[in-house]
Amino acid sequence: MDTQQLQQDVTQVWEESILPTLIEFIKIPNKSPLFEPNWETLGHMEKAVQLITNWCEQRPIKGLSLQVHRLPQRTPVILIDIAGHDDRTVLLYGHLDKQPEMEGWQPDLAPWTPVRKGDHLFGRGGADDGYAVFASLTAIEALQRQNIPHSRCVILIEACEESGSYDLPYHIDALQKQIGTPELVICLDSGCGNYEQLWCTTSLRGLVGGNLTIQIMTEGIHSGYGSGIIVETFRILRQLLDRLDDQLTGNVLLPELNTQIPQHRVEQAQAAAAILKETVFTALPVLPGVQPVNNDPTELLLNRTWRPALSITGIGHMPHLDNAGNVLRPQTTVKLSMRIPPTCNADDAIQAIKQTLEKNPPYGAKVEFIPEQGGTGWNAPETAPWLLQANQEASHHFYGKDAMYMGEGGSIPFMGMLGEKFPHAQFLIAGVLGPHSNAHGPNEFLHIPMAKKLTCCVSYVLAQHFVNASSS
Repeated sequence: MDTQQLQQDVTQVWEESILPTLIEFIKIPNKSPLFEPNWETLGHMEKAVQLITNWCEQRPIKGLSLQVHRLPQRTPVILIDIAGHDDRTVLLYGHLDKQPEMEGWQPDLAPWTPVRKGDHLFGRGGADDGYAVFASLTAIEALQRQNIPHSRCVILIEACEESGSYDLPYHIDALQKQIGTPELVICLDSGCGNYEQLWCTTSLRGLVGGNLTIQIMTEGIHSGYGSGIIVETFRILRQLLDRLDDQLTGNVLLPELNTQIPQHRVEQAQAAAAILKETVFTALPVLPGVQPVNNDPTELLLNRTWRPALSITGIGHMPHLDNAGNVLRPQTTVKLSMRIPPTCNADDAIQAIKQTLEKNPPYGAKVEFIPEQGGTGWNAPETAPWLLQANQEASHHFYGKDAMYMGEGGSIPFMGMLGEKFPHAQFLIAGVLGPHSNAHGPNEFLHIPMAKKLTCCVSYVLAQHFVNASSS
């Protein structure tokens, strides 16, 4: 492989073709179905599918076939099959659905308005993870330009990932024969500790949650008439939350949600912390003077990747400040989002949370927890020696530094599904979501040089997979 030529070819495709198409992709508000139930009627999802499929079908890639797999009342899946020099299968994965807009974008930025500033392309869905299909195909195209052999490649792009991938299992069942049995899975929907080397994800936390409703009356009443007699729903909420986690430390108290951290994952966190140091915290958009929950970067990484953590991500039955009269409200609903360790079972976690919140409600209030979609996390199998070597060589070729290994705090439900279905597969989970890229939040951006180099790394690993497969 001529790695310098590879970089030139990849850079050319990115600048001339991928970035202009990504700019059009960002403009499409194709929110995930959990956030846009009318996705099918609105047509944004279909527009994104057509944009991507048109681009893919125009690429000069030998042996490419493409189909949009559809099932009634379910989001579509794009399946691309590229013939290889042997029948072994590599599965490459990404998604095209997006998180909602979110408030707080800078004055010159907006979620559906792509803006390029130097190395950054701002806008919703570019980095998470619209670029994945373009990078995956370009990596294969770059190999073919140099006549470097690769195994059969199947690219799967779903449209429900941000909603927990609840449509995906139905597609997988229907496409099982076409997908085959992958030996290697490459996913470009993950994060990176910095933009200076290849970061390989070794684990993903799961996610469970739902809506907690506390009701004390049939209607609101004058606060001067009822306060001091009837409990305020927020007081009950504080008591219920104290059942889930320690208000001083944030430690989740439910034993069903806590698991033992494997020693080799602790050692990987220590190695990553030695590289990242205080940037584990300072890379976040915190206000001056705000302190981390722990001053040890290793502990912060383990908190983010292997320990459960509770967030409140929404609230209902609350009037806007401009319309908040002196009323004792009859009910409060909050959306709870609980990240769970990679090896924690999501169903068990949901049941434990529901039982903990609903038992013996304070003051006899009506308390109900309604679970929403969630998923179990993923812990990678032991990485094969050939893949360890390929990752290291790729990182040195295209970044000039060692490859790093680290867990991620987010979820990719499909990885858990694949881990169960294909226990002998190897995994390269990587991504461009690094410091300040802010996926799901305002001012999301794609780090363009990182995306180009990661594309090159995928090419290199695909080539080395074929060499290893041929010699084994």
